[in-house]
Amino acid sequence: MAGIPAKLIEDVARELTARAAIDIPADYRDGVRRARDREDNRIARFVLDEMLRNWEVATAERRPMCADTGLPRYYVRAGNEATVEGGFVALERALRRATAEATAAIPLRPNRVHPLSRVDHDNNVGIHAPEITYAFEPGADWIDVTTVHKGGLFGSDYRMLFPADGIGGLKRFYVDTLVEHGRRGLACQPAIVGVGIGGAKDTCVRLGKEAACLRAVGSRNPDPAIAALEDELTALGNHVGIGAMGFAGTSLVVATHVEVAFTHTGGMPVGIHQFCLSSRRATARVQADGRVEFRGDPGWFTDYYRREGIE
Repeated sequence: MAGIPAKLIEDVARELTARAAIDIPADYRDGVRRARDREDNRIARFVLDEMLRNWEVATAERRPMCADTGLPRYYVRAGNEATVEGGFVALERALRRATAEATAAIPLRPNRVHPLSRVDHDNNVGIHAPEITYAFEPGADWIDVTTVHKGGLFGSDYRMLFPADGIGGLKRFYVDTLVEHGRRGLACQPAIVGVGIGGAKDTCVRLGKEAACLRAVGSRNPDPAIAALEDELTALGNHVGIGAMGFAGTSLVVATHVEVAFTHTGGMPVGIHQFCLSSRRATARVQADGRVEFRGDPGWFTDYYRREGIE
């Protein structure tokens, strides 16, 4: 079989990049509306109203909803039976071409520079840019492509906690992070907060980012204890006295998503990531027969992705 054409992947990725930059996902919009409705502080409520209005203008005029269009990156979930014309090297080349083309056409701000020389190719493509993260799914022949535009500077933190710190230590780190970032303007709230717990240092940081960027507002971790922790952390975040964009209020957090990984017995590493008010993502499934289905929920955290035992 020839497989899914790489040109189709490129076309889909270019469209996803435009949708992510312009159209805020419906689940996040609804979450911000709920935050606005419960916000008593006049200024914070005004900010939330203006955010919602800005998103409507961006969609109507087909322009990016924020001048800083972040760092485009891709999450690719491939069915085990999926094939790509030219292989996955061709898929990666297609994603890089789509990024460069979209940067010029949408346009996106060319944020990617060499960290030392500051060389900028003006297309958001460079060494390890855009990032491409892979996952796989048994019994499928499709490929899911998700584009996320995420700022690359602030909103994240890491701490190595220990078993004796327990849930109380985790809550303290969570609140400390939100307060520090909120008062210093290091994250544009309200945010979806992703919390990755366990694994190695890189694992918990990755899980925190994926939990923030790839789970829809309103979703819950399938583990009841973790789902309850998500609710408690969200309530804590909204009662520290900070609202939208650092003003006083109760609209700091739209949702908290927690994901876990088995870790070393001696530690409890935690990564926290805030997906800011520019919660930009878009997903499409490319079927083996060439059909393309766009959707709002990336569906990244499948049962297989969270598998625990030996198969």
